[in-house]
Amino acid sequence: MNKKLNDVVFLFLFCGIVCLIGCNNILSEKSNKSRSLSNHFKNHFHLGAAINENTILGNDNKSKEIVVSEFNSITPENSLKWMFIQPLPGKFDFKVSDKYVNIGSKNDMYTVGHALIWHAQLAEFMQNIDNKEETLFHVKNHINTLMNRYKGKIDAWDVVNEAFEEDGSFRESVFYKNLGQNYIEDVFVLAAKVDPEADLIYNDYNLYKREKRLAVINMVNKFKANGIKIDGVGVQAHWDLNTPSINEIENIILDFHETGILVSFTELDISVLPNPWEMVGAEVNQNFSKFEGDPKMNPYPNELPNNIQDKLAKRYEDIFKLFLKHSDKIDRVTFWGVIDKYSWLNDWPIKGRTNYPLLFDKDYKSKKAYYKLLELKTNQN
Repeated sequence: MNKKLNDVVFLFLFCGIVCLIGCNNILSEKSNKSRSLSNHFKNHFHLGAAINENTILGNDNKSKEIVVSEFNSITPENSLKWMFIQPLPGKFDFKVSDKYVNIGSKNDMYTVGHALIWHAQLAEFMQNIDNKEETLFHVKNHINTLMNRYKGKIDAWDVVNEAFEEDGSFRESVFYKNLGQNYIEDVFVLAAKVDPEADLIYNDYNLYKREKRLAVINMVNKFKANGIKIDGVGVQAHWDLNTPSINEIENIILDFHETGILVSFTELDISVLPNPWEMVGAEVNQNFSKFEGDPKMNPYPNELPNNIQDKLAKRYEDIFKLFLKHSDKIDRVTFWGVIDKYSWLNDWPIKGRTNYPLLFDKDYKSKKAYYKLLELKTNQN
């Protein structure tokens, strides 16, 4: 009898201990989520990250864990770009994009489609077309196919990407040459017909420069005057430790707010490395191979010094203080990447460098900048 009683007591205690451990784990997970970036800024704007194929396909679970725990919005770094999803006429490859969309749906994330119309990373067959009819056929087929497939699953589309030059003139892309200067308007009209519920975004870089910003503002005002749906402008925030200034960033927010649309900071990363003085924004077609191997252009090949870590943290802190100040005008802030190891800035604009532009290092560890953002008071409005 005593033995049976002892066994019962032991079993009872064992189950209690297991239960406590399980509860502690659950509480710990909830605690970690409550300390997440997205939860910290949830009353102000969506907070997201661009994710690559390693993350999407489950080849890097550590990266995926960061995405799911820290962010409430995602953007595909490459998987929806034309050269990857429709490399040949009418031949679509949805393997990665379907998995990307499933991540967003499963985790209740604000899911972004990037990008429908862009002159770069374009399928080769599109680059060689020289007439309006064929170009228009492929544009309509591309937009109809993608937007219909993901209707109700992709919340926002970067409809047109980087259509203006630095002086505010139209970029002479294959779309502009073959379809004319009204092609942006026509594409937005088409996108709105296919999925009227999706947020439709125009996305570009260097919008802190007045001439380029004015061109986009004029376009937005024209759209609104003509009753054409445009829900926001995406500001590619590929910045560095000093430029653009906080005042210049604030001018972007205020100027676009006057048009009656929201701003999204769509591709945020902060380079800590020197760049060629003649570099033009985030234009991916620029080539600076002459600087490859130059140690002056790659000053931190092994690790980031503490003083530069501090500068990076202060830069992010200042930027997010501004975002909080104007959070009523901002819809989304998206980091262009998750961890430093995969950042495109390691190979651009000079290949083979080591950059440290994000909140998580190459070993998936939170950096000083991450904690600075969590320390920010978010009750400013």
